[in-house]
Amino acid sequence: MIDTNVDFPEGSIESRLVDAIRTVFDPEIPVNVFDLGLIYEISVSPRGDVGIVMTLTSPNCPVAEALPAEVQRKARAVDGVNEVALELTFDPPWSAERLSEAGKLELEFTGYTGPMGGPHGGTTDLTMGRRRIGERPDRRR
Repeated sequence: MIDTNVDFPEGSIESRLVDAIRTVFDPEIPVNVFDLGLIYEISVSPRGDVGIVMTLTSPNCPVAEALPAEVQRKARAVDGVNEVALELTFDPPWSAERLSEAGKLELEFTGYTGPMGGPHGGTTDLTMGRRRIGERPDRRR
């Protein structure tokens, strides 16, 4: 599984793929799909054939067809890429722990407090947003 906080070598096909994938956004969450943690694997063969394994925040995601197709289209446009095979999986289910540090900061910066889809289309305990200095976070569970 890809660590969303580790960079690939500068100029590598993998690095260019990640840059391209970072231009794809979930329309409901203001974070790109890579930093959201939806990309589980990227593999590149010596011929330039690319395999991508990704998930969605929920199996009931309203962009279940469009989002993977956009990721595949962006990957195909990367120089040096021959073919792109994309596999959509829900195993393991996505969780907010997959967010990169950049993704977490973006959610905090934008004040996003909407639901984060869980493995069954529900929400997780994650709330991102701002609070006033000195305000204590609500610790109810």
